[in-house]
Amino acid sequence: QVQLVESGGGLVQAGGSLRLSCTASGSIFSINAMRWYRQAPGKQRELVAAITNGGSANIANYADSVKGRFTISTDNARNTVYLQMNSVKPEDTAVYYCHAAVVAGVPRRNIEVWGQGTLVTVSS
Repeated sequence: QVQLVESGGGLVQAGGSLRLSCTASGSIFSINAMRWYRQAPGKQRELVAAITNGGSANIANYADSVKGRFTISTDNARNTVYLQMNSVKPEDTAVYYCHAAVVAGVPRRNIEVWGQGTLVTVSS
């Protein structure tokens, strides 16, 4: 019914940048929120950034650990969310997961959807 496909992960040097993308597809009526989580080996999954539908304006929030370095944004026409990662650190190494809260299907339902994850490795 609804799928999230992620891309953009890879190997990057500390201090460098990369951009993750996540595109939602399916019978989507609206997207209420899109989020990025990450999970490092042996660690719990944590929320990195979120963007919510505030009507004409989107509202973005970030974990303290990434404020000033990461930026979440959307291309609403393409049902896509991005995570621009700047000044990356080795501790940013993790599998990054996209998550979306959407209204989809016939009849319309509130649905929570996860992407497959994309690995980001930051070398020191």
